[in-house]
Amino acid sequence: MKEFAIVFPGQGSQSVGMFASFMANEIVARTFDEANEALGYDLREICLNGPEADLNKTEVTQPAILTASVAALRAMEEHNLQAKVVAGHSLGEYSALVAAQSLNFADAVRLVRLRGIAMQDAVPVGFGAMAAVLGLEDKVIIDCCAQASTTEDGVFAANFNSPGQVVISGTKTAVQRAQELLLQAGAKKVVELAVSAPSHCPLMQKAADTLKLELDKIKLSDAKIPVYCNASASAIQNADDIKKALILQLTGPVRYVETINNIKQAGIDTIVEVGPGKVLTGLNRRIDKSLNLFNVNDDASLNKVVEALA
Repeated sequence: MKEFAIVFPGQGSQSVGMFASFMANEIVARTFDEANEALGYDLREICLNGPEADLNKTEVTQPAILTASVAALRAMEEHNLQAKVVAGHSLGEYSALVAAQSLNFADAVRLVRLRGIAMQDAVPVGFGAMAAVLGLEDKVIIDCCAQASTTEDGVFAANFNSPGQVVISGTKTAVQRAQELLLQAGAKKVVELAVSAPSHCPLMQKAADTLKLELDKIKLSDAKIPVYCNASASAIQNADDIKKALILQLTGPVRYVETINNIKQAGIDTIVEVGPGKVLTGLNRRIDKSLNLFNVNDDASLNKVVEALA
C-alpha cells in the first residue's frame, strides 16, 4: 500500500445535504447514530435537511464536521487504508486525534460542541471579526497587523492557509484598520468573513481556559501515529503534548502551509482530504503542485482512493 497522509477539514466545510448519498453506507450511518447518542439530538437530520441557520451554529457545525469526517475515515478503514500521519485544519485536528486513537469519538463529539460554545461566549457577537487577505507575503501581513493593533484593540494573522492566502483575526475595529493598511501594501483583496467569533487569536483566551477544564475531564491517550498539530506544524504523539497543542490552538495561528510542507519533507507526497467539501485539497494544490491529492466524501471518491492507494 502506498504511504499517505490524511488531512481533516475545519469549520466552513459544512453544507445542508452533506453526505446525503454517503448515508447509504452502513458505517457512515452508524457513526452519525453514535454522534446522536453522544449529543442527545438528531445531528444527522440537521446535516441532511437543515435548516441552514441551525447547521451554521458553531456548537452544531463543529460536531457535524467532526462526525462526517470520522464517518468517512471509518469507511476508508474498511478497505484497510491506514494513514502514515494525520493532520487537521483547526477543528479538523480533533478528527485527526480520533483517527490517531488519541481521543475517543464520543468524547470528541461532546468536546467540540463545548468548544464551539466556549468560542462563541468568549467574545460578544459583533465585537470580533476575521478577514481573508489575498496576494501578500506573510511577513507583510504580520507587520500590517502589528501596525493596526493597540494594547487593547488587536488584530493577528490567524490562518496561514496557502501562499498568498492568510486569514486575520481580532477586534472588528482593528481588522478594519488592518484592511486599509493591507490594501495600501498591495493586497489584491481583503474580504471580511461571515463568522460569529474571531478564532485563533488572543481574544480566545477565555475559550482556551474553558477548554483546558473540559480536557481535564476526559482521557487523552498517546497517538498511535504522528499528528501534525496546528500550534507548531510538527508531529506529536505524547498525550500531554496533544493537550497543550489543543489549548494553544485556540489563541494561536493555524500553521497549515508549514504543516503540509513538513509532511512532504517527511517523505509523504500523497494527501487525502477526508470529510465534507474539498477546501483543503484546493489549498494543498496551491501549497505544492507536486503532491498527489485525493478526497473522500462519498462512495465514488472513496472508490477512487481505494483504487489508487490499496
